[in-house]
Amino acid sequence: MKVNELGVCPAAVDSESEGINNGKNAGKFCQAVTGTFCEGRVQGSFAEKLTTCMNCDFYRTVKGEESKDFVLTRE
Repeated sequence: MKVNELGVCPAAVDSESEGINNGKNAGKFCQAVTGTFCEGRVQGSFAEKLTTCMNCDFYRTVKGEESKDFVLTRE
């Protein structure tokens, strides 16, 4: 964790996304949150980081767990 370097990840404190994909805050909805931390750096918007997310083991695990109920984005 790089909290001292990067601060708190926006997904960890996004209470508006509580429960989406059965996660706490946006913990399992991080692909839809701008400015999340991944690969040791701050990520961009949904459109900018989607390819990175689709190759992420955590994203794939959540998508598999949620199956047809998986929520990709807020829109």
